[in-house]
Amino acid sequence: MALRWGIACTGQVCHDFLTAMATLPAGEHQVVAVAGRDLQRAKDFAQLHKIPEAYGSYEQLAQNGDIEIVYIGSVCTEHYKMAKMYLNYGKNVLCEKPLTLTVRETEELIELARKKKLFFMEAIWSRFFPVYEYIRQELAAGTIGDVVQINANMTILQEDGSRIKNKALGGGTILDFGVYVLQLVVMVLGARLPEAVAAVGHLNATGCDDATAIALKYPGGKTAMLGTSALADMNNDAYIWGTKGCIKIIDPFWCPTKVVCGNVTKEFPLPPGAHPYFNRNSSGFRYEATEVKRCIRQGLLECPKMTHQESITIAKIQEEVLRQIGVTN
Repeated sequence: MALRWGIACTGQVCHDFLTAMATLPAGEHQVVAVAGRDLQRAKDFAQLHKIPEAYGSYEQLAQNGDIEIVYIGSVCTEHYKMAKMYLNYGKNVLCEKPLTLTVRETEELIELARKKKLFFMEAIWSRFFPVYEYIRQELAAGTIGDVVQINANMTILQEDGSRIKNKALGGGTILDFGVYVLQLVVMVLGARLPEAVAAVGHLNATGCDDATAIALKYPGGKTAMLGTSALADMNNDAYIWGTKGCIKIIDPFWCPTKVVCGNVTKEFPLPPGAHPYFNRNSSGFRYEATEVKRCIRQGLLECPKMTHQESITIAKIQEEVLRQIGVTN
Protein backbone atom coordinates (compact mmCIF):
# COMPACT_ATOMS: atom_id res chain seq x y z
CA MET A 1 0.00 0.00 0.00
CA ALA A 2 1.32 3.43 -0.95
CA LEU A 3 2.40 5.80 1.81
CA ARG A 4 0.21 8.90 1.48
CA TRP A 5 2.14 12.18 1.74
CA GLY A 6 1.31 15.82 2.29
CA ILE A 7 3.97 18.36 1.32
CA ALA A 8 4.33 21.51 3.43
CA CYS A 9 6.05 24.14 1.29
CA THR A 10 6.78 24.59 -2.41
CA GLY A 11 10.47 25.46 -2.26
CA GLN A 12 13.54 23.89 -3.81
CA VAL A 13 14.01 21.10 -1.28
CA CYS A 14 10.40 19.96 -1.69
CA HIS A 15 10.80 19.96 -5.47
CA ASP A 16 13.92 17.83 -5.19
CA PHE A 17 12.33 15.49 -2.64
CA LEU A 18 9.33 14.78 -4.88
CA THR A 19 11.42 14.47 -8.04
CA ALA A 20 13.57 11.89 -6.26
CA MET A 21 10.57 10.04 -4.84
CA ALA A 22 9.18 9.73 -8.37
CA THR A 23 12.22 7.61 -9.31
CA LEU A 24 10.89 4.85 -7.02
CA PRO A 25 8.54 2.13 -8.32
CA ALA A 26 4.97 3.32 -8.93
CA GLY A 27 2.61 2.50 -6.09
CA GLU A 28 5.12 2.84 -3.24
CA HIS A 29 4.27 6.48 -2.48
CA GLN A 30 1.33 8.76 -3.20
CA VAL A 31 1.42 12.54 -2.83
CA VAL A 32 -2.07 13.61 -1.79
CA ALA A 33 -1.68 17.39 -1.44
CA VAL A 34 0.73 20.29 -1.22
CA ALA A 35 0.40 23.54 0.74
CA GLY A 36 2.15 26.89 0.56
CA ARG A 37 1.56 30.48 1.59
CA ASP A 38 0.81 31.42 -2.03
CA LEU A 39 -2.10 29.43 -3.47
CA GLN A 40 -1.16 30.03 -7.10
CA ARG A 41 2.39 28.90 -6.48
CA ALA A 42 1.04 25.81 -4.72
CA LYS A 43 -1.19 25.09 -7.74
CA ASP A 44 1.73 25.48 -10.13
CA PHE A 45 3.83 23.16 -7.96
CA ALA A 46 0.99 20.64 -7.85
CA GLN A 47 0.65 20.71 -11.63
CA LEU A 48 4.37 20.11 -12.13
CA HIS A 49 4.43 17.17 -9.73
CA LYS A 50 0.96 15.81 -10.58
CA ILE A 51 -0.45 16.37 -7.08
CA PRO A 52 -4.29 16.27 -6.85
CA GLU A 53 -4.80 19.00 -4.22
CA ALA A 54 -3.16 22.37 -3.59
CA TYR A 55 -3.81 24.61 -0.58
CA GLY A 56 -2.96 28.20 0.26
CA SER A 57 -2.57 27.47 3.98
CA TYR A 58 -0.64 24.88 5.93
CA GLU A 59 -3.58 24.17 8.23
CA GLN A 60 -5.71 23.04 5.30
CA LEU A 61 -3.09 20.38 4.64
CA ALA A 62 -3.32 19.26 8.27
CA GLN A 63 -7.10 18.90 7.92
CA ASN A 64 -6.85 16.49 4.97
CA GLY A 65 -7.80 13.11 6.39
CA ASP A 66 -6.17 11.12 3.58
CA ILE A 67 -2.64 12.21 4.52
CA GLU A 68 -0.56 9.81 6.63
CA ILE A 69 2.67 11.81 6.82
CA VAL A 70 3.67 15.42 6.23
CA TYR A 71 7.06 16.39 4.83
CA ILE A 72 8.07 19.85 6.11
CA GLY A 73 10.50 21.64 3.80
CA SER A 74 9.96 25.24 4.91
CA VAL A 75 12.61 27.62 6.25
CA CYS A 76 13.87 26.43 9.62
CA THR A 77 12.30 29.31 11.55
CA GLU A 78 8.91 27.70 10.75
CA HIS A 79 9.80 24.09 11.60
CA TYR A 80 8.79 24.07 15.26
CA LYS A 81 5.42 25.71 14.74
CA MET A 82 4.52 23.60 11.72
CA ALA A 83 5.68 20.28 13.14
CA LYS A 84 3.76 20.93 16.36
CA MET A 85 0.59 21.68 14.39
CA TYR A 86 0.82 18.55 12.23
CA LEU A 87 1.56 16.32 15.21
CA ASN A 88 -1.44 17.77 17.05
CA TYR A 89 -3.56 16.96 13.99
CA GLY A 90 -2.41 13.34 14.24
CA LYS A 91 0.00 13.31 11.31
CA ASN A 92 3.33 11.51 11.18
CA VAL A 93 6.06 14.06 10.41
CA LEU A 94 9.32 14.11 8.46
CA CYS A 95 10.84 17.54 9.12
CA GLU A 96 13.85 18.99 7.35
CA LYS A 97 16.96 19.84 9.29
CA PRO A 98 17.62 21.62 11.53
CA LEU A 99 14.61 20.24 13.35
CA THR A 100 14.23 23.45 15.38
CA LEU A 101 16.35 26.40 16.50
CA THR A 102 16.73 25.29 20.15
CA VAL A 103 17.22 22.16 22.23
CA ARG A 104 14.05 22.92 24.18
CA GLU A 105 11.91 23.01 21.04
CA THR A 106 13.49 19.81 19.71
CA GLU A 107 12.83 17.95 22.96
CA GLU A 108 9.27 19.28 23.11
CA LEU A 109 8.42 18.04 19.61
CA ILE A 110 9.92 14.61 20.27
CA GLU A 111 7.95 14.30 23.51
CA LEU A 112 4.75 15.36 21.71
CA ALA A 113 5.30 12.79 18.97
CA ARG A 114 5.86 10.04 21.55
CA LYS A 115 2.76 11.09 23.48
CA LYS A 116 0.67 11.04 20.29
CA LYS A 117 2.30 7.73 19.21
CA LEU A 118 3.31 9.21 15.85
CA PHE A 119 6.39 8.67 13.71
CA PHE A 120 8.68 11.69 13.83
CA MET A 121 12.10 12.18 12.28
CA GLU A 122 14.58 14.89 11.46
CA ALA A 123 15.22 14.59 7.73
CA ILE A 124 18.97 14.05 7.75
CA TRP A 125 18.97 12.32 4.38
CA SER A 126 22.68 11.48 4.55
CA ARG A 127 21.93 8.53 6.83
CA PHE A 128 20.07 6.63 4.11
CA PHE A 129 22.53 6.81 1.23
CA PRO A 130 24.07 3.42 0.31
CA VAL A 131 27.50 4.88 1.13
CA TYR A 132 26.41 5.40 4.74
CA GLU A 133 25.02 1.87 4.92
CA TYR A 134 28.39 0.61 3.69
CA ILE A 135 30.21 2.72 6.31
CA ARG A 136 28.06 1.29 9.11
CA GLN A 137 28.85 -2.24 7.91
CA GLU A 138 32.60 -1.61 7.75
CA LEU A 139 32.67 0.03 11.18
CA ALA A 140 30.72 -2.88 12.68
CA ALA A 141 33.14 -5.33 11.05
CA GLY A 142 36.11 -3.52 12.58
CA THR A 143 37.74 -2.99 9.19
CA ILE A 144 39.53 0.21 10.28
CA GLY A 145 39.95 -0.82 13.91
CA ASP A 146 38.98 1.53 16.73
CA VAL A 147 37.93 4.97 15.50
CA VAL A 148 40.18 7.70 16.87
CA GLN A 149 39.34 10.82 14.83
CA ILE A 150 36.78 12.22 12.41
CA ASN A 151 37.53 15.11 10.03
CA ALA A 152 34.72 16.79 8.10
CA ASN A 153 34.09 20.20 6.55
CA MET A 154 30.94 21.43 4.86
CA THR A 155 31.72 24.54 2.85
CA ILE A 156 29.52 26.05 0.15
CA LEU A 157 30.03 29.60 -1.09
CA GLN A 158 26.89 31.70 -0.51
CA GLU A 159 26.04 35.04 -2.08
CA ASP A 160 25.34 37.96 0.26
CA GLY A 161 21.57 37.70 -0.30
CA SER A 162 21.48 34.02 0.63
CA ARG A 163 19.11 32.88 3.40
CA ILE A 164 22.06 31.11 5.04
CA LYS A 165 23.68 34.52 5.59
CA ASN A 166 20.51 36.07 7.05
CA LYS A 167 19.89 35.57 10.77
CA ALA A 168 16.25 36.67 10.50
CA LEU A 169 15.58 33.71 8.21
CA GLY A 170 17.24 31.17 10.48
CA GLY A 171 20.57 31.45 8.70
CA GLY A 172 24.03 30.50 9.83
CA THR A 173 26.35 27.71 8.84
CA ILE A 174 26.03 25.85 12.15
CA LEU A 175 22.29 25.35 11.68
CA ASP A 176 22.47 24.55 7.96
CA PHE A 177 25.87 22.91 7.51
CA GLY A 178 26.85 22.03 11.06
CA VAL A 179 24.06 19.49 11.32
CA TYR A 180 25.79 17.46 8.60
CA VAL A 181 29.27 17.40 10.08
CA LEU A 182 27.82 16.65 13.51
CA GLN A 183 25.52 13.87 12.33
CA LEU A 184 28.57 12.04 10.96
CA VAL A 185 30.32 12.25 14.32
CA VAL A 186 27.20 11.13 16.18
CA MET A 187 26.65 8.22 13.79
CA VAL A 188 30.22 6.98 14.29
CA LEU A 189 30.78 7.74 17.99
CA GLY A 190 27.22 7.44 19.28
CA ALA A 191 24.58 9.80 20.64
CA ARG A 192 26.53 10.66 23.80
CA LEU A 193 27.68 14.22 24.36
CA PRO A 194 31.39 14.96 23.94
CA GLU A 195 33.52 15.61 27.02
CA ALA A 196 34.57 18.97 25.62
CA VAL A 197 33.53 21.34 22.84
CA ALA A 198 35.74 24.17 21.56
CA ALA A 199 34.58 26.47 18.78
CA VAL A 200 35.54 29.70 17.04
CA GLY A 201 33.65 31.45 14.30
CA HIS A 202 33.06 34.59 12.28
CA LEU A 203 29.76 36.46 12.51
CA ASN A 204 28.44 38.60 9.68
CA ALA A 205 26.53 41.89 9.87
CA THR A 206 23.20 40.12 10.54
CA GLY A 207 24.66 38.35 13.57
CA CYS A 208 24.83 34.83 12.20
CA ASP A 209 27.90 32.69 11.66
CA ASP A 210 29.29 32.36 8.14
CA ALA A 211 32.36 30.31 9.14
CA THR A 212 33.23 28.10 12.11
CA ALA A 213 35.87 25.66 13.32
CA ILE A 214 34.87 23.05 15.91
CA ALA A 215 36.88 20.58 17.99
CA LEU A 216 35.17 17.80 19.95
CA LYS A 217 36.77 15.53 22.55
CA TYR A 218 35.30 12.13 23.47
CA PRO A 219 36.34 9.49 26.02
CA GLY A 220 39.17 7.16 25.05
CA GLY A 221 41.19 9.73 23.15
CA LYS A 222 38.65 10.11 20.34
CA THR A 223 38.37 13.53 18.69
CA ALA A 224 36.58 15.29 15.85
CA MET A 225 37.82 18.28 13.87
CA LEU A 226 34.99 19.95 11.98
CA GLY A 227 34.41 23.07 9.91
CA THR A 228 31.63 25.00 8.20
CA SER A 229 31.81 27.95 5.84
CA ALA A 230 29.66 30.03 3.53
CA LEU A 231 32.67 32.10 2.43
CA ALA A 232 34.28 29.70 -0.05
CA ASP A 233 33.96 26.35 -1.78
CA MET A 234 36.55 24.08 -0.21
CA ASN A 235 37.18 20.35 -0.14
CA ASN A 236 34.18 18.50 1.28
CA ASP A 237 35.60 15.01 1.67
CA ALA A 238 35.23 13.47 5.14
CA TYR A 239 37.57 11.08 6.93
CA ILE A 240 36.98 8.49 9.63
CA TRP A 241 40.38 7.49 11.01
CA GLY A 242 40.89 4.22 12.86
CA THR A 243 43.79 2.31 14.38
CA LYS A 244 43.91 0.01 11.33
CA GLY A 245 42.98 2.35 8.49
CA CYS A 246 40.70 5.07 7.17
CA ILE A 247 37.32 5.52 5.52
CA LYS A 248 37.23 8.45 3.10
CA ILE A 249 33.81 9.73 2.03
CA ILE A 250 34.22 11.52 -1.28
CA ASP A 251 32.88 15.07 -1.64
CA PRO A 252 30.02 15.78 -1.01
CA PHE A 253 30.21 13.67 2.14
CA TRP A 254 26.63 14.55 3.19
CA CYS A 255 25.09 13.10 -0.01
CA PRO A 256 27.84 10.84 -1.33
CA THR A 257 27.98 8.32 -4.13
CA LYS A 258 31.58 7.21 -3.59
CA VAL A 259 33.59 5.96 -0.61
CA VAL A 260 37.09 4.56 -0.11
CA CYS A 261 37.81 2.08 2.69
CA GLY A 262 41.45 1.03 2.77
CA ASN A 263 42.24 -0.13 -0.77
CA VAL A 264 38.58 -0.69 -1.67
CA THR A 265 36.58 1.94 -3.59
CA LYS A 266 32.79 1.64 -3.75
CA GLU A 267 30.53 3.70 -5.99
CA PHE A 268 26.73 3.89 -5.88
CA PRO A 269 25.38 5.85 -8.88
CA LEU A 270 22.12 7.79 -8.57
CA PRO A 271 19.27 7.57 -11.09
CA PRO A 272 18.26 10.70 -13.04
CA GLY A 273 15.03 12.51 -12.19
CA ALA A 274 12.19 13.51 -14.50
CA HIS A 275 12.84 17.19 -13.66
CA PRO A 276 16.13 19.03 -13.10
CA TYR A 277 17.25 19.15 -9.46
CA PHE A 278 18.18 22.33 -7.62
CA ASN A 279 20.76 20.66 -5.41
CA ARG A 280 23.55 18.17 -5.87
CA ASN A 281 22.77 14.43 -5.75
CA SER A 282 19.15 15.08 -4.82
CA SER A 283 18.04 11.74 -6.28
CA GLY A 284 19.32 10.43 -2.94
CA PHE A 285 16.11 11.61 -1.26
CA ARG A 286 14.61 8.37 -2.60
CA TYR A 287 16.48 6.40 0.07
CA GLU A 288 15.04 8.54 2.85
CA ALA A 289 11.48 8.14 1.53
CA THR A 290 11.93 4.37 1.35
CA GLU A 291 13.18 4.17 4.94
CA VAL A 292 10.35 6.37 6.25
CA LYS A 293 7.77 4.10 4.62
CA ARG A 294 9.45 1.01 6.08
CA CYS A 295 9.38 2.50 9.57
CA ILE A 296 5.75 3.58 9.41
CA ARG A 297 4.53 0.29 7.96
CA GLN A 298 6.37 -1.53 10.75
CA GLY A 299 4.73 0.68 13.37
CA LEU A 300 7.95 2.37 14.48
CA LEU A 301 7.77 5.80 16.11
CA GLU A 302 11.39 6.65 15.34
CA CYS A 303 13.92 5.52 12.78
CA PRO A 304 16.76 3.35 14.10
CA LYS A 305 19.12 4.95 11.55
CA MET A 306 18.28 8.49 12.73
CA THR A 307 16.99 8.39 16.28
CA HIS A 308 15.36 11.01 18.47
CA GLN A 309 18.32 10.96 20.85
CA GLU A 310 20.68 11.68 17.97
CA SER A 311 18.63 14.75 17.04
CA ILE A 312 18.76 15.94 20.65
CA THR A 313 22.52 15.39 20.89
CA ILE A 314 23.15 17.26 17.63
CA ALA A 315 20.95 20.14 18.84
CA LYS A 316 22.82 20.33 22.16
CA ILE A 317 26.22 20.48 20.48
CA GLN A 318 24.96 23.09 18.01
CA GLU A 319 23.58 25.20 20.84
CA GLU A 320 26.91 25.06 22.70
CA VAL A 321 28.86 25.99 19.57
CA LEU A 322 26.56 28.95 18.91
CA ARG A 323 26.98 30.08 22.52
CA GLN A 324 30.77 29.92 22.29
CA ILE A 325 31.00 31.90 19.05
CA GLY A 326 28.54 34.55 20.25
CA VAL A 327 25.38 33.87 18.25
CA THR A 328 22.33 34.88 20.29
CA ASN A 329 18.65 34.10 19.77
